[in-house]
Amino acid sequence: QEQLVESGGGLVQAGGSLRLSCTASVRTFVGNAMGWFRRAPGKEREFIASIDWSGSRRLDGDSVKGRFTISRDNAMNTVHLQMNSLKPEDTAVYYCAVRHSPYASDDIQTYVQWGPGTQVTVSS
Repeated sequence: QEQLVESGGGLVQAGGSLRLSCTASVRTFVGNAMGWFRRAPGKEREFIASIDWSGSRRLDGDSVKGRFTISRDNAMNTVHLQMNSLKPEDTAVYYCAVRHSPYASDDIQTYVQWGPGTQVTVSS
């Protein structure tokens, strides 16, 4: 049974926007920080953003600063990734993940559960 499920991926033109969502089980979500990562073809998995349990502290990856925003809705056990000004190099499979800590982190090794991913394709 999946405990993290991403949605909202798709095909978009360069300069466009998409909003990804990730819904988790209560047991997975409550009290834990969440993160978004991506993997482009032939590349390593890359940190995109992380948000702490309270939603007050966020970390952003260098490649998406100023364009992507992570947020969370604790009442709905959901974390979002708003992606604006998309570029072809943003094309990748996007994953949400949870770490068993309330604190945000860019350390991929500390994330213990992962969703199956959602494909984002940006055309030029």
